Amino acid sequence: MWSVQTRRLIELACDEDLGAAGDITSALLRQAATEVTARIVPRRPGVICGLALGSGVCEVFAHRLGRPLEFAPAAVGERDAQDGDAVSAGACVATVRGPQGAVLAVERTLLNFLGRMSGVATLTRAFVDAARAVNPRVRILDTRKTIPGWRELDKYAVRTGGGHNHRAGLHDAVLIKDNHLAGVPVEELAVRLTELLRRLTAKPSFVEVEVDNLGQLAEVCRVPGVDLVLLDNFSPEQLRAAVQLRDTQGVRDRLALEASGGVTLENVAEIAGTGVDRIAVGALTHSAVGLDIGLDL
Repeated sequence: MWSVQTRRLIELACDEDLGAAGDITSALLRQAATEVTARIVPRRPGVICGLALGSGVCEVFAHRLGRPLEFAPAAVGERDAQDGDAVSAGACVATVRGPQGAVLAVERTLLNFLGRMSGVATLTRAFVDAARAVNPRVRILDTRKTIPGWRELDKYAVRTGGGHNHRAGLHDAVLIKDNHLAGVPVEELAVRLTELLRRLTAKPSFVEVEVDNLGQLAEVCRVPGVDLVLLDNFSPEQLRAAVQLRDTQGVRDRLALEASGGVTLENVAEIAGTGVDRIAVGALTHSAVGLDIGLDL
């Protein structure tokens, strides 16, 4: 399920905690070899995420320590807990079984992954719920404002929270931003975009163009091959006008509108109510507070 890069990330986390000497504190315990089962417990409610990664984290530590570690989601009714579940404070979401010394060694790294991913999923769910209460069809999307090396996990957490992923990186989609078009007059925008898109040698996931005003939007509507328009820092009134302009141009079926810039939990519902198709929210990954999760023996 996880890429080689994520596996390397787990190994790096293991290396930075264990170093060359290992867990020198847990090694002092007389009961270090005694088998225990620890409970993974959120300290506050949220959306759990990272359960699908837990076994991988324990596997890396088990290999390094030479001790068995077994991670298992907890039973919830007739099924096991899974990523995306809403959890309450104090509810066991998973267990870690193994020698006490090994369980204590993996504790912080495992909780770091779970806490970060659950924080992103929890914040995403809040944005999704607020936006869809007003516009059930709107999509909440992430951005590339992720922790370096964490993009796969950050984007997985966004999906877990009910959001959608924007492009994975610079390699899979075309996003022509204002800096790419610096100095291009509005009246030349359609021609310049058409020229740029002719240079594509492979079909990207999508083609998106950022605009700063309605004049630019009108020009982009004339360009075949553009799938999305990024409406950067538009006010709600401007967003409504953009939706109306797009619709009167007869391109609603092929051209989606995406609001971006300054989106918060306080204003996302108002933005969704303008009729845009998508809302990109950098805060999902750059401002998420980790969910407080503990390990109890």
